[in-house]
Amino acid sequence: MTKDLRKRLIVALDVSDYDAAASLVGSLAPLVGWFKVGSVMFTREGPKLCRMVKDSGANLFLDLKFHDIPNTVFGAVTSAAALDADMLTVHISGGEAMMAAAVRAKEEAGRSEMIIVGVTVLTHLTYEDFHSLFLTDRSTKETVLALTKLASRAGLDGVVASARELPVIRRHLGPDFTVVTPGIRMADAASDDQVRIVTPKQAIEDGASHIVVGRPITAAPDPVAACQRILENMAS
Repeated sequence: MTKDLRKRLIVALDVSDYDAAASLVGSLAPLVGWFKVGSVMFTREGPKLCRMVKDSGANLFLDLKFHDIPNTVFGAVTSAAALDADMLTVHISGGEAMMAAAVRAKEEAGRSEMIIVGVTVLTHLTYEDFHSLFLTDRSTKETVLALTKLASRAGLDGVVASARELPVIRRHLGPDFTVVTPGIRMADAASDDQVRIVTPKQAIEDGASHIVVGRPITAAPDPVAACQRILENMAS
């Protein structure tokens, strides 16, 4: 398996507690480049979980989806920089001024290499949910593209988007814009609460910079074997 593909796989530490997360990181760190700490585990375990990920030698994706007034987001990103996060998320719907504040915070913290990605449309939303929520007849792809262009204009490094929107994002934003793709499932796996899902292979073919995989690895009887299977599918 190429080292490059390992750097593109993010494992979501959506587990029960610190010990479970530490066990996963210990077994999977040789196979993957990134671990994602989301709101559930960060609320439970806090910065010590982030330090454990960094001590493993992996990159830290702090997925807290900041969405507040610009001053508050500035402070939150400053705190994330102090935790040595390598990537973090903000909601694009917070607006251009909020996103610009996030970018300014990482620069002032001396962390220009830290990747900030904007959340477009969450992958659990159905077509009906989307239209009810956004009160629009515009397609999901059109909305994701509009949000992506707004994120780019505000100075973000990339976005979080379903692989179903990847081709249109790549056409308009080019190959260097970061696109993190959740909603990854193997073809024979249950979708759980995700709706706009794709396989690892399809996500890579369509141009994902990184893919995020949680339960297909973390809930598997053998997480290492499940991780290896994901990597093999990415490379196929």
